[in-house]
This record gives sequence, structure tokens and C-alpha cells, in this order.
Amino acid sequence: MVITRHNAVISSISMNFEYFSLTDTGMVRENNEDSVLLDTENHVVILADGMGGYNAGEVASAMATTYVRTELGRWLAEGGHEATPRELRRAMEICIDNANRSIFNAANAEAHYAGMGTTLVMGVFQKTRAMIGHVGDSRCYRLREGQFVQLTRDHSLLQEQIDAGLISPEQAQFATHRNLVTRALGVEDTVLLEVSEFRIEDGDLYLFCSDGLNDMMSDERIAALLVTAGTLEEKAHALVAAANDCGGRDNISVILAQARARPARRGLFSRMLGT
Repeated sequence: MVITRHNAVISSISMNFEYFSLTDTGMVRENNEDSVLLDTENHVVILADGMGGYNAGEVASAMATTYVRTELGRWLAEGGHEATPRELRRAMEICIDNANRSIFNAANAEAHYAGMGTTLVMGVFQKTRAMIGHVGDSRCYRLREGQFVQLTRDHSLLQEQIDAGLISPEQAQFATHRNLVTRALGVEDTVLLEVSEFRIEDGDLYLFCSDGLNDMMSDERIAALLVTAGTLEEKAHALVAAANDCGGRDNISVILAQARARPARRGLFSRMLGT
């Protein structure tokens, strides 16, 4: 079992953000095709779940996360933190489009990379705004005051069947084609990133994960582990351990992002009076 972790606590203008990431090979796979990266200075988190032939999946996922962290991080550092939601959304879309072309070209240039691709979910946290983007079935959830909701909607054949009323969510839990995605980076020369904007509230906990987590456990089980007392590191380890206890049939990756409101800064006169 190979585990990689990263954690950091970074301050924003309106919120304090704490991050922790963890990735594990699981109990069945020999290599890890997931990739997770944090840009804590620019408040960007990226998680990708690769697919393809031997080693190709991990190449695709690593290319995607590295490209996004480098290019979007540069854009944010050069003034993007003051961008409007529309500008940020466009920057995310352009970044993913360029990453997709890089993976697609590599897959077509090297025979041993043929057919490689990757799903991706990412988040950009700014002040009291979260921009969540995804391609494929890697997910983002939010836990707020005990309410656990899935913020992304899978780009998968199974989800399309659920939307069309051909299969119920309960039946979907036992479907054999649950991992067939309808959208991924590197598979075609163009790809569409789905981006949604959410308002951040004090105490929000965001979970980004590959399907190696949610395929092994129900949302209710995941939520129950998140609400238990403990640090982000303890929560992440609990999630990965539980997924492995349920079989760990795939690589398991999680990123946790916690938002806390910063206390209001007192003025000089208030500090002098001790109020």
C-alpha cells in the first residue's frame, strides 16, 4: 500500500482555508493512476483519475494536474485573484482545453500512450466563492451544518440513464457499467469543462474524490465519517481506510478543503480601549 499526503493551512481575505490530500493504491491495483495536487498559495486543488494502458493512465492524470497547477496558478498569481467569476470561469476552461490537447497529442504521438485519458475535478477558492470544475466522474461534495450534498454531476453513461429514467438511483448502485464515462481529458481533441459557482460559508467542508472512494461506499457512509470529530488528516485517513475495508478495488484519492471565517479585525481605537 502506497500513500501520499499533503496538508497546509493558508489565509484568505475573508476566510481561512485548510487543505489536506491523500491518495492510495487500494487493495487490488499495483500502481496508482490517480494524481492530486494543491496550489496552496493560489487556493487551487486538482484531482485526476487516469485511465489507459500500462502506466498511461498515471501519465495522463499527472499531465492534467501539473498543467492546471502551473498555468492556472500563474494566471491567478498575475492578478487573477481579483478576476470576476466570468473571467475565472473562462481561465479554467482555457486551461483545461490546453491540458486536454497536450494529453491528446501525447496519446497520438506515442504508441504506448494510445487511448490514455483522465477524469478531473478541481476547485478554486476565493474569499467567499468556490468555483468547482469537473470532467468525467471524479466528484466534489460539500458538508455544511450536517447536510452532505454532491456538487458535481457525473459525466457517465450511468448518470445519463438515471436522468432519462431508464434506471433508478437504487438500481444504479449495482450497475456493472458505473465506470463508463462520457467525457474525459485526452480522449478527443476538445473537451468541455463543467464549471459551477458556490458561495462559501463558515465551516464548509469540501470533499474532492476519485470514484475509488464513492464506488466503495454510500454517500451516507462518507458523510458519517466526515462529521466525526478529528482533523482533516484523520478524516482523510478514515475515508481511505473505509474504502479499503470495503474492497479497495480501485485507487482512492481525496482532497479535503475546510473554510473558516476569519475574526473581524479590530480598529486601533477599539484595541486601545481593550474592547
